[in-house]
Amino acid sequence: MLTTISSYIGTLEQIYSYMLIGYVLLSWMPNARDSFIGQWLGKLVEPYLSIFRRFIPPIGGMLDISPIIALFALKFIALGIVFVLDIFL
Repeated sequence: MLTTISSYIGTLEQIYSYMLIGYVLLSWMPNARDSFIGQWLGKLVEPYLSIFRRFIPPIGGMLDISPIIALFALKFIALGIVFVLDIFL
C-alpha cells in the first residue's frame, strides 16, 4: 500500500515539475503565455512560484532563478511526504 501511495506522490510531483518547466519555457517565446495553454499553466503554477518570487529577486533584473528553487523544494516536499508516510504506515 505504501508503495502505491509513494508512486502516486512521485507521479504527481513529476507532472507538476513538467508543468513548471513548460511554463518557464513558454516565457522564452513571445506571446506564448497569452495562449490558452500558457494561461492554463499560469493559473496552476503561478501561485506556487509566487511564494518563491517573494523571497528570491531576479538576478541582474532579468534572470529569475525562483523556478529552479521551486523545483528543488517540490522534490524535497514530495520526498518528505513519502518519508512521513513511511514512518506512520
